[in-house]
Amino acid sequence: MGIVTDRDIVVEVVAAGLDPESVKLGDLVPGPPATIEESAGYAETVRQMAVKGVRRLPVVDAAGGLVGIVTLDDMLRQLAGPLAALSELASRGRRYESVLRP
Repeated sequence: MGIVTDRDIVVEVVAAGLDPESVKLGDLVPGPPATIEESAGYAETVRQMAVKGVRRLPVVDAAGGLVGIVTLDDMLRQLAGPLAALSELASRGRRYESVLRP
């Protein structure tokens, strides 16, 4: 099994000038996809995406059965809030210090 994306179709079929009617989905899948276990946390998921160079990971249970797909966009949405809070930390610290040390 594997994942075929719109980008795969554009790059491998359209840009290559192939007849879409003659291309089978199996021709676009290079091999089994990288997967992530449903028990994995955010850090491990991001690490696996980076190491494997993928934007999507099938999420599997302990038996290897598909339970979902996590995408780069999913991860960015989940991490945006904590990252924004961290980015505000420096300015908040300066404001706090200005109150304590007038």
